[in-house]
Amino acid sequence: MEKTLSINQDDIPVTIIRPSGGWSLIHLSDLWRYRELIYFMTWRDIKVRYKQTLLGAAWAILRPFLTMVVFSIFFGELAGVPSDGVPYPIFTFAALLPWELFAHALSVGSRSLVQNSNMITKVYFPRLILPLASVLAGVVDFFFAFLVLIGMMIYYGIAPTPAVWTLPLYLLLTIVTAMGVSLWLSAMNVLYRDVGYVTPFLTQFWLFITPIAYGASLVPEQWRFLYAINPMVGVVNGFRWALLGLENAAPNQMLLISIGVSLLVLISGLFYFRRMERQFADMV
Repeated sequence: MEKTLSINQDDIPVTIIRPSGGWSLIHLSDLWRYRELIYFMTWRDIKVRYKQTLLGAAWAILRPFLTMVVFSIFFGELAGVPSDGVPYPIFTFAALLPWELFAHALSVGSRSLVQNSNMITKVYFPRLILPLASVLAGVVDFFFAFLVLIGMMIYYGIAPTPAVWTLPLYLLLTIVTAMGVSLWLSAMNVLYRDVGYVTPFLTQFWLFITPIAYGASLVPEQWRFLYAINPMVGVVNGFRWALLGLENAAPNQMLLISIGVSLLVLISGLFYFRRMERQFADMV
């Protein structure tokens, strides 16, 4: 015996999708609605990055560790760059932790829209999820590398300072900065594929204008205001102060400038991303 199932049209949920227009605001409430998608996209990025690799997630540790070894040999031993009274490997590795997270966001986040072009052209979801998932995937690498730093501090007999509780705040500042830059680069990369060629150069240039191989105290006093416009200056100094207690890296006006620039980059990136979002499906 056949049964006919009748469905009331009024009971079917209706979602109206309208293209963004002008410099409208990002609807951040959509991120909460799609929170499960954020989780799965982040987990997918983690698995894809280390799929069919010999060392797997060990690369998250080897990259900053090998960079620290090179800096220690050439800058610490040969060039004799001062490390403010702490062993140079610890001095450098504490700065490389947030930097690797930031550099990963520039590399992967800038390509997130182009690499997921099939999804963008076939199904609707907040496009903001793609660069966001790329940034959050780098946080997993951060925690792996942080375990190595703990081991190094134990080896050198260095105890964390009472200010270590501020470390999550500096990590949040790193994520905000990385997200802001990723929004700009990912949206621009859809329209101008030159961004893919510029990003590696930008990352390398940004590395040397950030106090990783050297301390910010080496920058002349009259240039420190301009130097602090680089938001990673406040992040790196904050990590060294929270972990190692370096007085030269203590919070000051440079940190406030870096926070202000970081928030400006994020807010402007959200507006620009929203403005260009309606063109992604056509241009990608």
